[in-house]
Parts: sequence; C-alpha cells; structure tokens
Amino acid sequence: MNTKTYAGIPAEHSKLEQSKIVLIPVPYDGTSTWQKGADKGPEAFLHASENMELYDIETDSEVYLQGIHLADAVTENASPEAMVEAVHQATKTYIKKNKFVTIFGGEHSISIGTIRAFNEMFEDLTVLHIDAHADLRESYEGSKCNHACAVYEASQTTNLIQVGIRSMDAIEKTVMDEDKTYFAHEMAVDDNWMDSAIDQMTDNVFITFDLDAFDPSIMPSTGTPEPGGLFWYETLEFLKQVFEEKNVVGFDIVELCPNKNEKSSDFLAAKLYYKMLSYKFQDEDVEDDFESNFNNGSSGTNKFSKFNDDDEY
Repeated sequence: MNTKTYAGIPAEHSKLEQSKIVLIPVPYDGTSTWQKGADKGPEAFLHASENMELYDIETDSEVYLQGIHLADAVTENASPEAMVEAVHQATKTYIKKNKFVTIFGGEHSISIGTIRAFNEMFEDLTVLHIDAHADLRESYEGSKCNHACAVYEASQTTNLIQVGIRSMDAIEKTVMDEDKTYFAHEMAVDDNWMDSAIDQMTDNVFITFDLDAFDPSIMPSTGTPEPGGLFWYETLEFLKQVFEEKNVVGFDIVELCPNKNEKSSDFLAAKLYYKMLSYKFQDEDVEDDFESNFNNGSSGTNKFSKFNDDDEY
C-alpha cells in the first residue's frame, strides 16, 4: 500500500474516502522508439510536486484541500496489451467510486487504457488530444498498444479532437478527421482555433495531454521533442476555457522523460497538473458533496450513463 502522499500534502487530505481526486501513476516505457526514460516521469513529477507552492494565484484556491489520493502505481509491464488492460481496470475502478480520476504516465500508450475506461463510463465522450504527434496508427511494430497508436481507438469510438499536431505519417491521414484537427502551423495564424475546437466538443470531455505538445524551448524533457509547439499561457487559456465551458470528466498527462540536469520540465509538468485540477474545482467549496457536484455539474451532464449501480466493481 502506498504511504506517500501527492505533493507531500497532509494525510487527512489524501485518504481515498475523503478525496475527490485520485492520481494514478503509470511508470511505463515499453514501446517508445527514440529516447527512453518516460517510465521515470511519474517519479520526477511527484518529486517536483513536493517542491511546488500549493496556493494557486490565478484561481485563488488550494485545490489539494478537495483531497487528492495518490493511488498505487500501475506497474504491469509483461506486454503493452497487459499494461493497457491494467490501466483500463484501475481507471474504471476509481471512476466507479465517484472520484475525479487523473493519470500520470509513462509513455502515451497508457492512454489507450484510460480512454477506454472513460468511454465506457461516460456517454457521448469527447477526447481532447493535445500533442505534437497524431498517434493514429492502427498498429505499430506489431502491436495495437504502441505509443504511436495512442488515440487510434479513440478515433473510432469517441469524438476525437486533436490540438497542436505537427508530426505524423502519411498513413495517418487516412484515419484523421482533418476538420477536427488543429495543426500547429495553422494555429499560429488563427486567432479562433480555441473557440472552434471547443464548439466541436460534446459536454463530457476527457483530456489526454502529451507534454511534447509544448514547444521544446519550455519543455525539452520529452522523448520526442518537436519544434513549433505550444507555450504556457496560450495553453492555460485554452484549458481554462475548456474547463469552464465543458464538463471535463478526467485527464491524463504523459511523456515526461526527465533529465537530471534539467529540472524545469519536471516543474512544468507538476504545475500543469495542479493548474488543471485548480480549473476543475475552483468554484467548489471544500465541504461540497462531491457526488452531487460530479453528477450535476454546471456544464452538461456528467452521469455514469453507461454504468449500472448493480454492476460488479
């Protein structure tokens, strides 16, 4: 059993029963094809979080007071398929407990499992995929659970919207919905891309955030950095608008590949995670009943429409 707490917060704010939020680390790096090290990402992220201020100036809030439970890490690595299934089951277990479930990878293949769980639990799901890479290959190097396939399943089963894309293979064009894809070179000259993307979303939104979506000048520690990426404040502006206008049901963050000589990326990842939680919960009092808020959010319906209370956990 994990005795460590997220960001070193007091134990009373980390117990599962009292926590509104669950964080699942997935230290997996089994299919990456260039720089290895994403399996060390969750540890570096958690270490940076322990050295981060827990008061958020912008939202005037301390979101950790809502309760953030650090779950046991998913360490299954026998095969990509076994890892995806383990992530799928762990994610689904905590959603069924009416928690706001977040996941920190690891490489992007973990998102196949997270997305599958959220899609089973929430009706009419939009997957907002923020990334430098399209990740739309049906299979790669003999597996459908490769990092290059991270959102292929989502493209077939959810309302997939892709933001920040600037690297892909020609074969991915046959799968991609270009009307719902926001390429980095077009975003750079389009002042309306944020509103356009949000207009295409359904009420329930799951965000999968690959840190290489950021420009490598501010986020160098990723496995496959690509020039021409997003910057901090434009990213926060977009995320804040998504959280305000839609019902974000959960998110994952992936592809931190830490470098012992470059700690700013670890802190960016820590700050991004905390910012996203702050945007989600900024209007909630600490003593609010979570299930009431979770099921009756101000932005659309967030009910477990695909989940029967009689289902086995």
